Amino acid sequence: MMNIAIMGQKLVRSSLLLFFTAALAGCGGPAASPPAAKPPLEGARIGGPFTLTDQNGKTVKDSDFAGKYRLVYFGYSFCPDICPVDLQKLMRGLSQFEKADAARGAKVAPLFITVDPARDTPEALKPFVARYHPRLLGLTGTPEQIAAVAKAYVVTYHKVEGSAPDRYLMAHSQLAFLMDPDGKPLALVPLDDPSTDPDEGAPDKVAAELAKWVK
Repeated sequence: MMNIAIMGQKLVRSSLLLFFTAALAGCGGPAASPPAAKPPLEGARIGGPFTLTDQNGKTVKDSDFAGKYRLVYFGYSFCPDICPVDLQKLMRGLSQFEKADAARGAKVAPLFITVDPARDTPEALKPFVARYHPRLLGLTGTPEQIAAVAKAYVVTYHKVEGSAPDRYLMAHSQLAFLMDPDGKPLALVPLDDPSTDPDEGAPDKVAAELAKWVK
């Protein structure tokens, strides 16, 4: 009974608040809009210039995306589980956002940057990124180039030796960044536990995060 009473009081307070807000708007003009939320990564020292190579062998620079939002994920194509699931969630979320708002969706450039340049040649990346989204760019480079861009994005990675020289894994930060049209960080795009079903909620969260920040 106590819970029902408390709920009733909350409903009454909510109704009164809505009534007085409407009354004030009617008497004194439109109600003031709430202040816009600040991007959670605003001012963070993340990102920076880079020169890499895409899955078609073309040189790509960060300046090529001037005026575009960038959805950036670091991983590697030989990853047995986490990277494919993360990319599936991210790209399905982007596709949902594009479907809901094609104009804003077109402003987002999705980028996959490898942390395994030894194996992730353009030839290896091309079929890999094609699985996830038609506009997804797979970027590779020399070990030095990859180290520099990972450092700029505060991403860490290292090799975990396997049963053979070419059967190693790459441990790396599991992060997806949304960058603004000037290349400044806006937010981390949500990635759920990799064991969860990619269809269960995560793409919706990605789409909602993009809708929140992409203007």
